[in-house]
Amino acid sequence: MRTLPATMIRLLVPFAPLFSKRVWQNAQVLLMGAILAPGRRTVSSALRAMGLDHHKGFHRYHRVLSHANWSSVKASRVLLGLLVEMFVADGDPLVVGIDETLERRWGKKISAKGVYRDPVRSTHENFVKSSGLRWVCVMLLVEVPWAARVWALPFLSALAPSERYAAKRGKRHKKITEWAWQLLLVLRRWYPEREIVAVADRAYASLKLLDRCRKLSDPIAFVTRLRLDAALYEPAPPRRPHQIGRPRIKGERLPNLSEVAQDPKTVWKPTTIANWYGSEQRMVEVSSKTAVWYSTGLPAVPVRWVLVRDPQGEFKPQALLCTDLDADPEEILSWFVMRWQLEVTFQEVRRHLGFETQRQWSDMAIRRTTPALLGLFSLIALFAHQRMRQAASAFRRQAGWYHKAHPTFADALAMVRKELWAQEEQSFYGSPFEADTIKVPRAFMERLTEAVCYAA
Repeated sequence: MRTLPATMIRLLVPFAPLFSKRVWQNAQVLLMGAILAPGRRTVSSALRAMGLDHHKGFHRYHRVLSHANWSSVKASRVLLGLLVEMFVADGDPLVVGIDETLERRWGKKISAKGVYRDPVRSTHENFVKSSGLRWVCVMLLVEVPWAARVWALPFLSALAPSERYAAKRGKRHKKITEWAWQLLLVLRRWYPEREIVAVADRAYASLKLLDRCRKLSDPIAFVTRLRLDAALYEPAPPRRPHQIGRPRIKGERLPNLSEVAQDPKTVWKPTTIANWYGSEQRMVEVSSKTAVWYSTGLPAVPVRWVLVRDPQGEFKPQALLCTDLDADPEEILSWFVMRWQLEVTFQEVRRHLGFETQRQWSDMAIRRTTPALLGLFSLIALFAHQRMRQAASAFRRQAGWYHKAHPTFADALAMVRKELWAQEEQSFYGSPFEADTIKVPRAFMERLTEAVCYAA
């Protein structure tokens, strides 16, 4: 059996107890094949990349995803543990991003698919719908030293089936905010004593979700966008002695944040934010206070709102909220800016890891393959971390027309692929007389040539 490099084996050891011995061997082959394969990430393409396209027992590798007994949730917990150990210092909060993405899929046998707005193809002017599977993903937002920026590392994903799927089975349809709550609850159970900060876009600005996160015995601080016309109130006044009736949940109505942004009496504080949506630094002005956000029939949630405006006028004033009333406004803004890296990760897995090219149709294989491909992004970051930390400049792909200051995910993937190719059993033979000469076996050269020729 082909073996992984020693550094990769040490990182994968914690996953081994989740599988039986035979399934673990086949899973490692699929992992290596998924990294080496260009274009589509089907089981067949992974076997071709490993030189097993004529292996008669190919069905055993398909069964790793469709029938084998192992838990993807337990694998997610192990992956998160490795990421936290590698990238998060003791005492620092776990900053996670939550977002959904659409995996475009067609076919009658894919039962959980639905028709949703396509966020990749849609714009502010054009609304595009696509058939596919919707996934709610949780990613760890960390500063990667050798990349000199924040990366969003996926570790836990859940399939959010369509309303028609739930109706056919007589089940209640869950909104994406409910799936997000369940994923955050799992994360809190894994790390009961760790400070957790969840960052999401406006789709997750749900009073029910915010109230649930706030009322946990160990609350989760939630950061998201806030509408400028949101109904904000003062805190409820204290009850008078012998006062009857239900206690008040809110006080007097406060002005809309759109009015606060235009009020000349509003106090603005200049602040500089690093890594502002891809740029190095950006100077903005912020204003912040606490209030109670309330809507009829929903919980009243105390929040700290943060107004952000651009002194240069390049974007309109925006509002954020945080359920941690003691959080620093600058820190809240820094956390929210990190959320943009989720979109970058979704784009990278589509471009480099064949996301949406898998072709499984059984329910079990679908629920396992997509989270595995998203988790592969994080595994490659772990594999590359040791080598990149020692000499990151040696692994940057440079060109005369493009100067790259720091390695990217494409460089990390290329470095991991080189190590896997070099690890092939009896791939290279050094000459005792010519130090710069190597002998490459014909079978290995043909397989490498075929991979390059058929690359999309």
